[in-house]
Amino acid sequence: MSIVRKVRAVEKLYGELQQAISTFQSNTGLHCVSGCGLCCQKPDIEATILEFLPFAYHLYVKGKAYEWLDKMEHHQDDHICTLFAPLHVDAQKGMCSQYLYRGMICRLFGFSASMNKYGQPVLATCKIIKTEQGSNYERANEAILEGLPVPVMRHYYSRLSAIDHRLTEKVYPINQAILYAIETVLAYYAYRGKKLPKAG
Repeated sequence: MSIVRKVRAVEKLYGELQQAISTFQSNTGLHCVSGCGLCCQKPDIEATILEFLPFAYHLYVKGKAYEWLDKMEHHQDDHICTLFAPLHVDAQKGMCSQYLYRGMICRLFGFSASMNKYGQPVLATCKIIKTEQGSNYERANEAILEGLPVPVMRHYYSRLSAIDHRLTEKVYPINQAILYAIETVLAYYAYRGKKLPKAG
């Protein structure tokens, strides 16, 4: 499968996930606090290469892949995601600088479920939502147990793996995953001439 087809497949999966999350948010009233950025500052976020392939491809199409390759090589060991952009007025808050191209883990966290040892879905969300939206959080958990549809993490990662198992078989610290995604795209086009693919 070509890089372009993989990117389109990941984007299609992300679109379906967004629709499922939007429906879940509408049914529960849960939402992110504007400008929070707390989850982006978690120091041990891990991701697969494939979930950042759309971002890497976007950089290649825009002629910025080598610029970002150099940047990520210098920041691959940073504990905080390089894509996080802190607010000037409060460095503890911020947002993703590449929100449209964020990884699957970034999309799932907060409004998806993991499975407990009893095979029941349990909402995986942040401390802010649990405390500041406590009543909605409790009602959401009850509704999930009663059958309310909720995106399940392992289901979406399984679907991601079906696109390209090799690029999902290992998880890396998030900055390394972004770096390897860029390297993957550059390596793919290294033997295919200098003509850039059409932006889509």
